[in-house]
Amino acid sequence: MPLRQIYLDHSATTPLDQGVLEAMMPYLQEHFGNPNSIHAWGRRARQAVEEARASVAALLGAQDRELFFTGGGSEADNLAIKGAALARRETGRHLITSAIEHHAVLDVFSWLGKQGFDVTVLPVDDTGRVRKGDLEKALRQDTVLVSLMFANNEIGTIQPVAELGELCRQRGVLFHTDAVQVAGHLPVDLSHLPVDLLTVSAHKMYGPKGVGALFVRQGVRLEPLVHGGGQEHGLRSGTENVAGIVGFGAAARLAQQRLAAGEHLKEMELRDGLLEGLLAVDDVILTGHRTERLPFHASVCVRFVEGEALLLRLDAAGIGASSGSACTSGSLEPSHVLLALGLDHATAHGSLRLTLGKNFSREDVDYTVASFREIVDLLRAMSPFGRNK
Repeated sequence: MPLRQIYLDHSATTPLDQGVLEAMMPYLQEHFGNPNSIHAWGRRARQAVEEARASVAALLGAQDRELFFTGGGSEADNLAIKGAALARRETGRHLITSAIEHHAVLDVFSWLGKQGFDVTVLPVDDTGRVRKGDLEKALRQDTVLVSLMFANNEIGTIQPVAELGELCRQRGVLFHTDAVQVAGHLPVDLSHLPVDLLTVSAHKMYGPKGVGALFVRQGVRLEPLVHGGGQEHGLRSGTENVAGIVGFGAAARLAQQRLAAGEHLKEMELRDGLLEGLLAVDDVILTGHRTERLPFHASVCVRFVEGEALLLRLDAAGIGASSGSACTSGSLEPSHVLLALGLDHATAHGSLRLTLGKNFSREDVDYTVASFREIVDLLRAMSPFGRNK
């Protein structure tokens, strides 16, 4: 058994907070009513759903009526992008995204391209940021939607969303951002942020899996993807996942408390200490922006080391890590995100993502760095292609 057990894959998913579980339990048992029924059981469930809606909206600085629950972040991305594109297809058929988006966005754009839309994929700089000038040049008279993620799940880079969104607003173009990595970890105020559509997910902020939400600014029209009972004001049919939604609301309230207490700033200090230790090892390079990055996110590439071998050795040492997106971790191909930064295939294969959680400590930093050093030295010594061979 390893000396410590340290989970460092919070970008993939977070553990369910005990307070969230306690909030959910009554709605998995005695309060089982359908929130669309008019009897007492239904009214109790409806009240719980609307209270949760208010909590998630408050976390984002949105109005309750602008928040629509979905079955997760990927569904919310699909609803935002397909819904906006299809609703405005008579106005224009040009869409813009970036090369480093999550596949829940990129694959939607690919599908829309097959439906007759014209898609522009913007490049990023070597830190993973979209250049305002590139977006400005790409915008056309027939552009109807731009979708750029708030922060990248693999490299942690935060986009200049306010600047990019304002440019779109000036040109009358809808702006969507996937904020599943940001919500609950950094302050977000949609009352001031020039964003029309924003995606969030409960399980990225210590809530349950299988529930997400889409912010739709008042006045923005979307084409529904799911038709049926007309739930969520006709935008997303299907009986609501009451227990999951209640858990989302509880997670949002706890996230607000953590943000108010400045816990994300403490997390940033630990992240910086972790990065400092990783980058002190020879031939380890930072991926993503050094300062404009998620407070819990450390990502590097280790030259002369195969990423899968590194992950397996870290796991044996009790450290749960990732080489990038959990949704594509089974792929042998290098990450499309790292290739978009300009890294070569060999370097990209040595990627490592360590994403901290709210219980991570200075002792955990020291153990992780020491284990990393020992494992990298061992793997390089074993490799016929190592730098010392």
